[in-house]
Amino acid sequence: MVLLGFITRPPHRFLSVLCPGLRIPQLSVLCAQPRPRAMAISSSSCELPLVAVCQVTSTPDKQQNFKTCAELVREAARLGACLAFLPEAFDFIARDPAETLHLSEPLGGKLLEEYTQLARECGLWLSLGGFHERGQDWEQTQKIYNCHVLLNSNGAVVATYRKTHLCDVEIPGQGPMCESNSTMPGPSLESPVSTPAGKIGLAVCYDMRFPELSLALAQAGAEILTYPSAFGSVTGPAHWEVLLRARAIETQCYVVAAAQCGRHHEKRASYGHSMVVDPWGTVVARCSEGPGLCLARIDLNYLRQLRQHLPVFQHRRPDLYGNLGHPLS
Repeated sequence: MVLLGFITRPPHRFLSVLCPGLRIPQLSVLCAQPRPRAMAISSSSCELPLVAVCQVTSTPDKQQNFKTCAELVREAARLGACLAFLPEAFDFIARDPAETLHLSEPLGGKLLEEYTQLARECGLWLSLGGFHERGQDWEQTQKIYNCHVLLNSNGAVVATYRKTHLCDVEIPGQGPMCESNSTMPGPSLESPVSTPAGKIGLAVCYDMRFPELSLALAQAGAEILTYPSAFGSVTGPAHWEVLLRARAIETQCYVVAAAQCGRHHEKRASYGHSMVVDPWGTVVARCSEGPGLCLARIDLNYLRQLRQHLPVFQHRRPDLYGNLGHPLS
């Protein structure tokens, strides 16, 4: 049992305030780092939208996975979050491609209906970070999409993004991964979506290694980038936080990264360390070890002030290096 951390930003300092009245298992561990005085603002933290980042250990058992996720979402709603983020493969992590295809469902299937009802019950938005989707071309391809689904508080699907960069890699010590064995790459990016926390740009896991995607989303108006993930035990310690902070700094966006953690079955384990990074690159919320959630407030006034003081998008030189990350049409 650990204390719940809330983030506040009084003038000239950056503090984390512990609230002893709220206790839940494996809650956030917050990092507090000073910001430049020019960037400090006086917004009251209680006026800022609160988001919850859920960390789970998915297995091939879909119903048990749903029960675990639902408990975290209900706790997030109880604590006042307006939006809860679930990681990639929140629905299940199978032992092999054949089991992945067998367990997959269409967006109109039973599992998404359960999450639709959950969003309505709790009255909050849900970022479902990587659903194994049988698309309209399932009969022809016999492959699925890694689909990031965004539900509003009425349970309606307001956006879907199908992962465009598939993770086909061989990392020594981590084992090979060939996502394309069972998954088709998505054909396009999704324009940022307005939510109670801000305009969200959708991505999934391996996408974070491609800054062109994050730049395109930022130029299209994103204020929050989300990278639901299932990072491995070798790439996690080496690259996870570095990449997330880099994406936040270069786009001047909040970055929300819900992650899988722990051992899913005998063939696979994930790094965890779900976190929220602010536009200055500071990790403002971080999950403890094991399943749980962390909370952070999204301060869009701070984001706008930072972009005004450091207007990097006005200083870009596409005449020299091209327009990396073309704005979305």
